[in-house]
Amino acid sequence: MRTSNNILYKREIQLKSLNSSCFLMGPRMTGKTSLLNQLGADVCFDLLDPQVEIAFRTRPHEFWEAISFLKPNMVVMVDEIQKIPKLLDYVQMGIDRKKIRFFLSGSSARKLRHGGANLLGGRAIYFNLHPLTAHELGKDFNINTILRFGSLPLISSLIVQNHSKEAISHLKSYVTTYIKEEIKAESLVRKLDSFYRFLDVAVQCNGQMIEFANVSRECAVHVNTVKEHYSILEDTLMGQFIWPFNRSERKKARPKFYFFDCGVIRALQNRLSDKPTSVEKGMLFETWIANELIRIRDYSEYEHRISLWRKGRWEIDFIIESGGKPLIAIECKTGRQIKNIHSLKAFQKDFPGIPIVICSLSDKRTRKLDKNIWIEPYRKTINRYRELSFRPLL
Repeated sequence: MRTSNNILYKREIQLKSLNSSCFLMGPRMTGKTSLLNQLGADVCFDLLDPQVEIAFRTRPHEFWEAISFLKPNMVVMVDEIQKIPKLLDYVQMGIDRKKIRFFLSGSSARKLRHGGANLLGGRAIYFNLHPLTAHELGKDFNINTILRFGSLPLISSLIVQNHSKEAISHLKSYVTTYIKEEIKAESLVRKLDSFYRFLDVAVQCNGQMIEFANVSRECAVHVNTVKEHYSILEDTLMGQFIWPFNRSERKKARPKFYFFDCGVIRALQNRLSDKPTSVEKGMLFETWIANELIRIRDYSEYEHRISLWRKGRWEIDFIIESGGKPLIAIECKTGRQIKNIHSLKAFQKDFPGIPIVICSLSDKRTRKLDKNIWIEPYRKTINRYRELSFRPLL
């Protein structure tokens, strides 16, 4: 369904058949409100509306007065619930006493997780909403567009309709809105200027091994504050760490951090007007693969951990693991040459029989390189994980 300003993409999360209440968490502009609006809630509260927020923040009991007359199984939607966590006490009352269903959206889990908020004790299912997957984009999917502008629904819609200048403007304002609404308004940091310096360094380190002491020196922020700022990025759903599979490496606390969207990365780096360079494309492709794996895992409700593998100087980008054991290793490649074959061999020696895929941006067909090692087009790798098809080539 197309409108004059937006394309309503069919999302992989299906909420209409849900009989329980739920939290729908996700970064700004991932389409949480649009998805919830399709449910046709009986009552809606938007806490981004200053009047609504002030009223319930100063008199939270009025929220109960507004819902206590509802009949069982009626649906209440609350947008940006993290702004007033106190309302969750009344949400629990509504579930327990009135059998009301609540759909609660939010773009930050920080106050909910760290502020002693009522998380409803299993009364609500928790979902993460991400930028659009390749599957959700369908015929509008274009890898070069994804690497340059990301896949936030509004941005994808504008690009498809040839409104790239407007898309760039929205992405540039995204950073300002994030700082204003999530960081400053919620008082998540004491010194905003130090967070700006940290953010500038953190985005340059996207997809690289994080040495917290090095980041601390580069942004002139204490190392403990750097770790706290990374925690804020995670809690506000701006990205997440990928930790080493190896326990010995994990103890050294050298993970990688991936921001959640390529377009937001390039907005933070002020590079939106230019096409990605070949070096930049490698980082963006690896970031997109990381996020696509995370999205498929979350939407498919796979109980997997996504890790990296590192042993000495050898490293592989991603390991899909289950129950502490690797299922498949994935190495990303954008050029024609395979530069990491020694790492693949080292992994193969430690984990014989585990399939290793070189996920290629440029290759158009699948090729077997060695026993349990093959190279294939990136779409095939993504679909392989979606279908849990890890069987190696014969």
